[in-house]
Parts: sequence; structure tokens; C-alpha cells
Amino acid sequence: MEKRRFALIGTGNRGTTMWGKELLAGWREHVDLVAIVDTNSLRAERARTMIGSNAPIYDNIDAMLAEQQVDLVIVCTPDYTHDDIVVRALEAGIDVITEKPMTTAVDKIRRILDAEKRTGKRVDVSFNYRYAPTAAKIKELLNAGEIGRVTSVDFHWYLDTKHGADYFRRWHAYTENSGSLFVHKATHHFDLLNWYLDSDPDAVTSFADLQNYGRKGPFRGPRCKLCPHSGECDYYLDLEADPFLDSLYEDPSKIDGYFRDGCVYREDIDIPDTMVVSVRYKNNVHVSYSLNTFQPIEGHHIAFNGTHGRIELRQYEKQPWETPDEDTILLVRNFPKDKPAVERIVVPHSAGGHYGGDNRMRNMIFKQGMEDKLGQRAGTRAGAMSVLCGIAALTSSRTGKVVKISDLMPEIVAGASANLKAG
Repeated sequence: MEKRRFALIGTGNRGTTMWGKELLAGWREHVDLVAIVDTNSLRAERARTMIGSNAPIYDNIDAMLAEQQVDLVIVCTPDYTHDDIVVRALEAGIDVITEKPMTTAVDKIRRILDAEKRTGKRVDVSFNYRYAPTAAKIKELLNAGEIGRVTSVDFHWYLDTKHGADYFRRWHAYTENSGSLFVHKATHHFDLLNWYLDSDPDAVTSFADLQNYGRKGPFRGPRCKLCPHSGECDYYLDLEADPFLDSLYEDPSKIDGYFRDGCVYREDIDIPDTMVVSVRYKNNVHVSYSLNTFQPIEGHHIAFNGTHGRIELRQYEKQPWETPDEDTILLVRNFPKDKPAVERIVVPHSAGGHYGGDNRMRNMIFKQGMEDKLGQRAGTRAGAMSVLCGIAALTSSRTGKVVKISDLMPEIVAGASANLKAG
């Protein structure tokens, strides 16, 4: 089998691990890393060592394309830069895998969709949550009609004080970079809903506030490492205690001024940390969603309410008590008849990130002959619909209005359902 020659664009945490070291370790017979691109040369060198590669380093995609023959580009740069890189690669005749979110704004979505259609090349969006074993099982139950027609969904995501705070330390804390967590983080969750329900969001309304981080903080400093309040701050991050992050970010910060331990109380942070959303889908399913970013727990709760019953999951990722290495899906029927009134379906966790979702996604993309029975492989339309839902939620929270997806991007509403591949 001929290996796919790929260039890694962006050497932050995700690029270095998921699409660098881990990809080569598990899929080396399918891929060959032939180039690394990052505007920060020292970070790229550190990442290359961690990955275990000798691929040449470039500081921009054009210089790389001038010297290398690549079949695939994997984009792991900050969200607002995705569209330029994706379009440049497509126009060079190269397929693309982009980290989520696909991009951050309507005009950027249009650029990517137009370039993919014009060039005939393919973009995969890395929605690894679709591949997690528990998510796949829920999709199977919904497809089988176990609870009849779904009428509403309760979906609530919890980020703990370590993970949640991390978004406010970094570039994500500014809307112009990430589109806010309605786009950067919730793109996963909106995509799951689109995929589970096999429908497109139609109308969105939301409330959101900054209630804990940013200007709401009791004090602030230039960064954790130099902060006079380090001894009293609940969110103090000792970068030196994490050799991986320290190596990848501390010395390289001298080149680009990007500090991995930015103050979570910076006064110019402009994204909300507390978010609630209502979504009406085209198939008339109503969704209640929330995202909380400073909880003592990590994980999510989701429940599907149908005409014949209910599917419910409470997935624990981190919490101050012990939980088994498995998930339990609760299936409750309104009219049991010849089936049990209650079924507890246990799904063991699998090895690899996102309970095995990362590995399953890489298998689907790189191993030939993989059957996609559940429509897990996501293309540009899926990427677009999840971003549009996030944009609509942010817009609604700032205007107080209900936002229609068709008003944001009229041309996309006539397409296929969100989980289908573009092209």
C-alpha cells in the first residue's frame, strides 16, 4: 500500500500528539510525515523531536509546497487561520484534514466550500466525538427507532476548573481567534447533535455571560510565571511542572510572545464562560444545551426524549470520586410490551483519546476499505453546520434575537443533512 505523504501544519499540543507522534506510532504503514510547518521555528524543532521525525521544517505553507510533494495537509493551527491554509492546500491539489472547528466565520466557511467544490479535493473535519464507542452506540439506538421519533434533547457539557480555565489562558479567550467557545468547543457538541438527529439546526437563541474569568477576577498579573498573586490564585499554572508544555511553549515564547500560562483574569478577555442555548431543528426536534467552564467535574449529560421512550447518558470524565471504566446508557420505554421497560447498556471505554474515538477516526480516514455504516466521517458541510450553530448562538447572546441559520448562510440550507460527506 502506498503511504500518504503528509505535512503537519501547526505544532501545538494537538498537532504534536494526535496528528504527530500518535499518528506515526499507530499508522506508520499508511502515512509518512514529510514536512512540518510552523511560524515558530523553535516550537517546530521541539515538536519534531517529540514526534520522533526528521522531516524538514518550514515557516509557511508556500515554502513547503515549493519543495515537497505531499498528498495530505493536516491543519492544527489557531482556528481563525484554518481557512487560508485549507484553501491554499486545496488549490495546490492536496486533500486536507483540519482540526475542529473547521473555521470561525461565515465568509471563511464560504471560502472553504467554494475551494473544495472548485478543486475536487477533499476536506475531513476531525469530529472525533462521533467515533467514541458510547456515541456510536447511542447513534445505533436512535437509528433503530428504540424510542420512536425524537422530540427533544437535553444536553449539558461540564468543563472542570483545569480544562475550562485553560481556554482562558490561551488564544481561545478572544472572539477574533476562536469565535468564542460557542464555536471552538461547542462545535463538537453541535456536530454531535446534528449527527445524532440526522438534521440541520434551523433557529437558535441563547444567553451567555462572563461570570468567573476575565474582568470578573479578583486580581490579575502579566502571566502565571510572573504573577505576584500566584500563592493565592486558584487558577495558578506552574508550567515548569509539566515538562511537555514547558518545552513546547516556554522557550519558544521568546520568538512569538505567546505565553501558555496567560492570566485567566485578563481584562480584555471577550468570550463568555457560561452559556445556555435553545435550538430548533428542521425535523422539529427541540434542544436545550449548556456549556459550563468552571465546574468541579468534567463530562456531560445527554438525554433524548422520544414518542416511545428516553435514552439517557451521564458520562464522567473527571470528578472527585471513583467511577468504573465504562459508560452506562439508560434506555427507558414508554410502552414495553415484549421488551424490557428499562435497559442498562454498558459500553466499556477503549484505549486511546476520547475513549477510543481518536483511534477509530484515524482508522476510518487512513485504512482502506473501512465501512462507514453510521456516517461518522465528517466533511465540510458537517463542519460548516456546527460552526454556523455556534455563530448563531454567539450572535443571539449578543443581540437578544432568535437567529435563523438560513439568514446567516442561505445557500447551505438547501444541501443534504449535516452528517453527509460534502461532494
